[in-house]
Amino acid sequence: MALPALLLGGCSGDQSSLLSPLSQPGGETAPRVAAVQRTADREHERLLQAFGGEYRAPKTRAALDAIVVRLAKASEGRMGAYEITILNSPIVNAFALPNGRLYVTRGLLALANDTSEIASVMAHEIAHVTDRHASERAEMELETALVSQVVSQVLNDPATGAAVQARSKLSLARFSRQQEFAADQISVRNISRAGYDPYGAGRFLASLGRNTAFRAGRQSESDRKLDMLSSHPSTPERIAAVLGAARQIGAPGIGERDAAQWLAAIDGLAFGDDPADGIVRGRRYINSALRIAFSAPDGFELEAAREMVVGVSADGAQALRFDSVALRAGQTLESYVASGWIDGVTTDAVQSLTVAGLPAAVTSGQGTDWRFRLAAVQAGPRVYRFILAAKGRSDPERAMRAVLDSFRTLAPGEAQAVRAPQLRIVTAGAGDTPATMAARMAVQDRAQEQFLILNGLERGARLTPGAQYKIVSE
Repeated sequence: MALPALLLGGCSGDQSSLLSPLSQPGGETAPRVAAVQRTADREHERLLQAFGGEYRAPKTRAALDAIVVRLAKASEGRMGAYEITILNSPIVNAFALPNGRLYVTRGLLALANDTSEIASVMAHEIAHVTDRHASERAEMELETALVSQVVSQVLNDPATGAAVQARSKLSLARFSRQQEFAADQISVRNISRAGYDPYGAGRFLASLGRNTAFRAGRQSESDRKLDMLSSHPSTPERIAAVLGAARQIGAPGIGERDAAQWLAAIDGLAFGDDPADGIVRGRRYINSALRIAFSAPDGFELEAAREMVVGVSADGAQALRFDSVALRAGQTLESYVASGWIDGVTTDAVQSLTVAGLPAAVTSGQGTDWRFRLAAVQAGPRVYRFILAAKGRSDPERAMRAVLDSFRTLAPGEAQAVRAPQLRIVTAGAGDTPATMAARMAVQDRAQEQFLILNGLERGARLTPGAQYKIVSE
């Protein structure tokens, strides 16, 4: 998705983005956390905030609990009590805290195809706990910070302090890499001892690699930083290592896989973005928490990021960005739009109008290579911002008018009725192929490729009549 850099990172001003709201008027605010608390509690809150809070799925949670109990008994380290939290995020990732708290996103759960694959993920995280990886990493980070502070402050040498800190970060990265490979090796041995197929780790990592390649270039920078491969070694290296470890245990075909049990546990799991964070359906964007919706112009493809929505036309000649801000005290909508919020873009006169019954203001602007239309719609303290950019001198005024005409607020009942797509487990018939399954998928982007990734299938794979597969359904 080739978007001008101005749309992705060039918005200026003192306003903070509010597209993902912390609280809603009339709703419950997040509970306050005591100032003094254990580090693990603070990390728990940070993870919940970064990954959409806790996702409650009793059936899936029960399956995970049963797997972790088996793994804990087979663990090479101490057997401890583990508490699992499912995070409400489509991003694929898993974590462990030193106190035994284990975290897994629903995006990762959707990618696993049997009990041995998800067991390999949980065993990997348990290995971080039993081998004190998280504790050692925290201790090293504290030591690094102390050394840097001593050099820069006590010795009055900030430049050397910065160099020490940079070298320490490289050391931490290598240390983390060693931990990840060690946890993979422990994981393969532990799932085998627990009775699972040791080759499950390799299959899951292969799916992870294909999913990452599919998503490449489509995630926002913030989402890429939260993705599993941002903090783990490259997938081919890991696959080679875990396959080698599995071969030392035995030939393929040993151990429990039980795909039916795992697929039953994730049947009905929400898939993709949470409607409260905003979801994309074709050209349409809907946010049930903000109770708004709009459509991109014809020919545009939208992508929802954590704090914005971006889109691009099929020919790459036009681009769209949507987000929201809060005005400063005493600032009017017109003065805000007149001030311009894109670095390097000069704006013209501001026009006031009404959009969906709300006050709005629009203007145009010119950058070096792009012509812009800017619009802001005010709803109480919140201001929704639209930017449309067109290459060269062509004016995107008509496209902006179409977007504003489509913008509307949702009634409470309408907002509550918005549901995320779900994973559904279906049985393949005699004539079913990946193409026929893809036709049943409620996704807009390369449905057949997504079907293959979700089910751990290579291109050209044939479906087995009577076997169960995952699809995405409304």
